[in-house]
Amino acid sequence: MSPAYDASRRDELAASLAEVHARIDRACTAAGRNREDVTLIAVTKFFPASDVEHLAALGVTDVGENRDQEAGAKFEELASDVRRDLTVHFIGQLQSNKAAHVVRYADVVQSVDRAKIARALDKAALAQERTLDVLVQVDLSDAPGRGGVAPDDARTLADDVAGCPALRLRGVMAVAPLGADPAEAFGRLAAVADVIRGDHPDATWLSAGMSGDLEHAVAAGATHLRVGSAILGSRPTPR
Repeated sequence: MSPAYDASRRDELAASLAEVHARIDRACTAAGRNREDVTLIAVTKFFPASDVEHLAALGVTDVGENRDQEAGAKFEELASDVRRDLTVHFIGQLQSNKAAHVVRYADVVQSVDRAKIARALDKAALAQERTLDVLVQVDLSDAPGRGGVAPDDARTLADDVAGCPALRLRGVMAVAPLGADPAEAFGRLAAVADVIRGDHPDATWLSAGMSGDLEHAVAAGATHLRVGSAILGSRPTPR
């Protein structure tokens, strides 16, 4: 591994990762779903590249990041063979002037919430001669200033994304509002996903659920779970 190897940290991550997998297994059983249909994304925001390499060695294939500057530096630090086998999801709020940089390291952008962002990502992906997987982020909170498109506008934004030649519409993403019933919130997201999938049959991803509510997300049909603290522990103070 390129960063310093820490056997005790790897053991700690292995134990927490096993517990999260067990939770997902139980949730899939309760929902009558196939475990292979649910992808775990380990959210490594504020954690070092060494943790990403430990997780990769433990079988994690998908990681998520929220902050562009931190993510870019982190994935440059990874050993090339580790990076090659990872799918990197950018899940943070994105400004159009950061799109070109994000496209350099991300395989998936989950936070497309307006047409301007889709166009910027499309332009950057075209310039880099690649296709970028994207999800439409839906705001379930009805609170001003939150990321995401209103549920009633998600279908139009999905059409905009699908019309971008270098973008591949994969589905939808959302975060359950604080203090709200996650089962109800994810049910609304699933309804939005169904509408979009009716227009775009390949948009099958539903990214929902985090450490505290992943069971509700699985019950609602989530295909991707974004789990941070339950795997990596409390986030360190950002630098």
